[in-house]
Amino acid sequence: MSFSSEVKQEVAQKIMSGNDARAELSALIQMTSSLSLSSQGMTILVTVENAAVARTIYRLCKERYGGEISLFVKKKMNLRKNRVYGMRILYGAPVILTDLGLYSARGLLQKPLKKIVETDNNARAYLAGAFLASGSINPPEKTSYHLEITAASEEQAEFLIELMARFNIQAKSVERRGKTIVYVKAAEKIADFLRIIEADHKLLDFENIRISRDFTNSITRLNNIDVANEVKTQTAAKKQLEDIRLIEEDNKYRSLDQKLKDVIELRKAHPESSLNELCTIYESTTGRPVSKSGMKHRFVKIHEIAMRGHEDEKE
Repeated sequence: MSFSSEVKQEVAQKIMSGNDARAELSALIQMTSSLSLSSQGMTILVTVENAAVARTIYRLCKERYGGEISLFVKKKMNLRKNRVYGMRILYGAPVILTDLGLYSARGLLQKPLKKIVETDNNARAYLAGAFLASGSINPPEKTSYHLEITAASEEQAEFLIELMARFNIQAKSVERRGKTIVYVKAAEKIADFLRIIEADHKLLDFENIRISRDFTNSITRLNNIDVANEVKTQTAAKKQLEDIRLIEEDNKYRSLDQKLKDVIELRKAHPESSLNELCTIYESTTGRPVSKSGMKHRFVKIHEIAMRGHEDEKE
């Protein structure tokens, strides 16, 4: 079972009631159903691929509206052969859609009326229903964090984005294959979304894996930085030792300032030490402090002297 399916399984087990149940069902019906006309009047046809989601829709409809609902299951005609779970709500479609804020004197609405998500709990329930209907989340083991919900319309996509903003989740939308997708990419905000829809167990799984992976990545980055700094230190030290060799071969060591002589002897005694380490050793042996920039400046002077002698030889 995928991570998204596990989240839906957990969310579907939450029992909503009152206006929260209405909000959840409003999202589910708008995003999973279509209307058809027959001799019996207007019929709501619901189709989903997740059995837990189908059970949730059936339960909510039966508890709130009663009435006759016919069920069916069929296999999709493709290689995956997923089952499609469907139901037909045979009577009372206008009443049901009006109650869910999806139908008014203007006809079918592209997004529910604001009364459906009047409270924050209503909004949480609506987002839970929207995720059950068409949501997905990349498993936290993947390198990219991604949550998305396929909206029923552009208007509903804007509605979902506004709802998430209530909870400080910055979502965006994009058109893909003729559909409007609402998505979130920030790991912390995806975790917030799981918290909002009360997928508590999968939230813990998500956070544990995410934190562990991010910690490992941080350690790797730090190790890479340490290796890079070590290589940089060793490269600089080799160049400094080469400068010292040239100065000694040109018999210029005796004429150097004592501070430069001290630094030369220090480098020769500690060929693999960094500038910071040389500063510490210098102060402990001479009793005179020197800054890293001061140490670096002395090596620059040594390099200039070495290069002058080297250039003179070339001429």
